[in-house]
Amino acid sequence: MKNLLLLFTALAVLSCKENQSASTVVESTETVKDTTVKEREYAVLDSKVLNTEALWSPFQDALEKFSEADYEKVKALAFEKTIPEIQEAKANGKLTYEELVLFYLSRIKKYDRNNELSLNSVIALNPKVLEEARKLDLQEKLLIDRYSIHGMPVLLKDNINAAGMPTTAGAVVFENNNADDAFITQKLKEQGALILGKANLSEWAYFFCNDCPSGYSAVGGQTLNPYGRKIHDTGGSSSGSGVSMAANFAVAAVGSETSGSILSPSSANSVVGLKPTIGLLSRGGIVPISSTLDTPGPMTRSVIDNAILLQAMTGLDPEDEKAVKLAATQTDYVKPLKDLDAREFLKGKRLGYYKSYEDTLYIQAVSALRDAGATLVELERPEIDLPQFLRVLNLDMQNDLPAYIAAYGAKDLAVKDLNDITAFNKKDSLIRMPYGQGLLYGVLADSASAEEFTAIKDTLERNGRQFFDEPMKANDLDAVLSINNYMAGYAAVAKYPAITVPMGYSETNQPMGLTFIAPTLSEELLLQLAYAYESISQKRKTPGDFDE
Repeated sequence: MKNLLLLFTALAVLSCKENQSASTVVESTETVKDTTVKEREYAVLDSKVLNTEALWSPFQDALEKFSEADYEKVKALAFEKTIPEIQEAKANGKLTYEELVLFYLSRIKKYDRNNELSLNSVIALNPKVLEEARKLDLQEKLLIDRYSIHGMPVLLKDNINAAGMPTTAGAVVFENNNADDAFITQKLKEQGALILGKANLSEWAYFFCNDCPSGYSAVGGQTLNPYGRKIHDTGGSSSGSGVSMAANFAVAAVGSETSGSILSPSSANSVVGLKPTIGLLSRGGIVPISSTLDTPGPMTRSVIDNAILLQAMTGLDPEDEKAVKLAATQTDYVKPLKDLDAREFLKGKRLGYYKSYEDTLYIQAVSALRDAGATLVELERPEIDLPQFLRVLNLDMQNDLPAYIAAYGAKDLAVKDLNDITAFNKKDSLIRMPYGQGLLYGVLADSASAEEFTAIKDTLERNGRQFFDEPMKANDLDAVLSINNYMAGYAAVAKYPAITVPMGYSETNQPMGLTFIAPTLSEELLLQLAYAYESISQKRKTPGDFDE
């Protein structure tokens, strides 16, 4: 098992980053002194940039009027509830959208910053969200679909543009990046979603510093895991999205993934995370690492909510080449789940699992699926490498980040490319880059011809697909089962979707996820498999210190 984890680390599977070795330019500016791993892990805890007074000033009066009795009333209707359950309460007149927003704002204010339970998962709040909620409440009584995102407060990872809030990617240099809505943000608003705010993240989607902890950004500080603050990793890079879901800070959250950045924090925080097929959701207006591998995706506490959020974000973005190619694949991800009988659905399904994974929770999950009627086939892991994986990220970021700045960034941004960004950071390294910026230096140092780059990407995609396709075809499998984000790198380069669902907790209360992976455009199947497993297992539990 240890050898497997070392392999995945080497492939940048666990956190979308990898040691740059010889390509790294050694930092010459002052950074946090390296002591022990544990001390370095939390060398920088709280944000030195975020203005919490300004964050809360738009809501101060409303929160003062929101009494403890109001909070408890809404908690009974919304805490750990699914979207259909919350919408039912709204339809029955027991709840308003404004009250729902105030409930989540109260929880964020109570738990997220500057106290012994702080999680640092929220980086910005929409100053107009209460006003927007009141407008929805004043609309004529319409028959709201219980399976709709309408009126639901949603957090966006802070690399996703949303008007009215800066999109920082966690970096000080983007502190005033007040940009227009990303395409998926527009789609959510069209469906009536309330954008509650922005979630913290690993800075630059964890492609910034060589050995900084996941969940750290200069703007947001260090995100902490509610199942074990300063004990368990948050996962990255969608750290704040995962933590905020675990702690019930919103109905749903959106993350993004290049290789493991949805699957990792979802499994680490006992929530459901879907990494879709590349291009199924638009990447327009999202701060990129790699146009080859990047995708946004839904992160929620339940599978049905995940399907609802995915459905709300879909839509053809003519500016995204890969989305254009997927125009004919749009489908209803919610309908198949409404009346799904887990055991009936699992009958006849063939799922592959890897005997090299000796994790107790994984073995229990395999047994549960077998007992529910699925056929489980033991597999050997293929011995297939992912050569030059990191170079895809390097070479894409060289072009994709400047392209984002030009097309989607705020017009008055003072930086245009990575040279400008690294130079900016060096002017105040203790605030802007306390762990260094070695990965950005590695990006700047890399180069390849167009032909060489194409060959690298083709090899990776071929190898990734071979990794899954050979055992799946040989055994006539519907999907394969993994743990957390252990196979995220292979799924990334294969362009295969994956979904992780809570499968339990270790002896130290560390959450673990069962991950389903299937071929391109299998989202409908994956959601059904995840829903069926969730139904028969019911493994998610609220983190103990955050259930008040």
